Amino acid sequence: MRRLIITESAADLTSHAGLALIGLALNEQTNLAADAATVGPLRRDAMPHADILASYVALLCLGKSDFEAINGFREDAYFATALGLARVPSEGILRQRMDEHAPAYRRVVETAVIDVLRRLGVPLTPLDNGLMPLDCDVTPFDNSNTKKEGVSRTYKGMDGYAPMAAYLGQEGYCLEFELREGRQHCQKGTPAFLQRVLAKARQLTRAPLLLRLDSGNDALENIAVIEAHNAQDESAAPVHYLVKWNPRQESPEHWLAYAETHAEWSTPRAGKRVALFDLYETRTHAGETYRLRRVMRVIERTIDKRGQHLLVPDIAIEGWWTSLLWCDEETVIALYADHGTSEQFHSEFKTDLDIERLPSGKFATNALVLACAALAYNILRWLGQHGLLGADAPPRHRAKRRRLRTVMQELIDLAARLIHTGRRLKLAFAYGCPVVHIFQRLYARLACT
Repeated sequence: MRRLIITESAADLTSHAGLALIGLALNEQTNLAADAATVGPLRRDAMPHADILASYVALLCLGKSDFEAINGFREDAYFATALGLARVPSEGILRQRMDEHAPAYRRVVETAVIDVLRRLGVPLTPLDNGLMPLDCDVTPFDNSNTKKEGVSRTYKGMDGYAPMAAYLGQEGYCLEFELREGRQHCQKGTPAFLQRVLAKARQLTRAPLLLRLDSGNDALENIAVIEAHNAQDESAAPVHYLVKWNPRQESPEHWLAYAETHAEWSTPRAGKRVALFDLYETRTHAGETYRLRRVMRVIERTIDKRGQHLLVPDIAIEGWWTSLLWCDEETVIALYADHGTSEQFHSEFKTDLDIERLPSGKFATNALVLACAALAYNILRWLGQHGLLGADAPPRHRAKRRRLRTVMQELIDLAARLIHTGRRLKLAFAYGCPVVHIFQRLYARLACT
């Protein structure tokens, strides 16, 4: 094998050329700079608020969530150039400013989360029935063995946080990621959360929505929020709901007996019977009466999946509250099963953006980190949808979307040379780089104001 000579070069090189795309998205497709300037006055020589936020969002787009990671870019001229920064903040300034202005910064970033999607006019893919999925779900963050503010026992049995996220469309664009204490019940604060995300979804699509929630959010007050939202503008496309029923103290034997009388049974295999049926209930909340449909599934097993005969039959009951009155039971169940796709979006936040173990000891700062992560997530998602799925994309298996990690590897972590020529800057890629034309196309699109 030939031996290599290891040396240094005077050339201005970078291994993360894709930050030019991130900088354009933040500066041209959001009002981040203008909105951040309203946070509060600064000393004349202080770093602008927008530079702090842009620096941290860029770190997240590189898969780095810890504040210390900024130290590796203090002397990186390209990092500042790509993001339009006068200078790169130190770890201390980054942490201090995010701690000091966390609530105000979070409001600015949450506005940018929607702005970047609205200005880019992101195409949203509905379900086959024409409804636009809006999936809201809680996902625990493991922060065990820490003393961070708000860390407590989650329902998964570990210490951490239990934030709630909202994803729109089959692409899974994030509308909001709300940080919550680990011990907080998933229903606490959810009605207000739904009011916010429904208003945000309406800024991005006029299609009828299908809001899907897990059984932890089986509460009439959530349905009341949806009905109140629909009543505000009856001419607008409605918001439908599909909420997993929480059986709580219900008796499986009671529903088995009910199904024997009122349902038709199927036998998918020996020793397993399945009954599907629906029923209607009338409930009252805050003086309003609601007529609700619940789809039910009762499963009786006398032989398990390994062929073992059971001494006592195993009875399982499931249910789903829904406003989809025209859908049969099997369709409703299949629509809810698709809600499980949101777990993939959670995974991309936790692993690809590396934010499961949040970097600060302060709750408000970690809430800001989640907001920044939502902004980074949406930008990377858009880059993947428009850069890595077309006919000119590098050969890969067919997919509806690319993971954030794939986007970061193929569009952000690119080697290039920064060339100063006259008063202009050139970003030169190697001959044969398979994504140069894609990079050019995305750059031109983001530069359009």
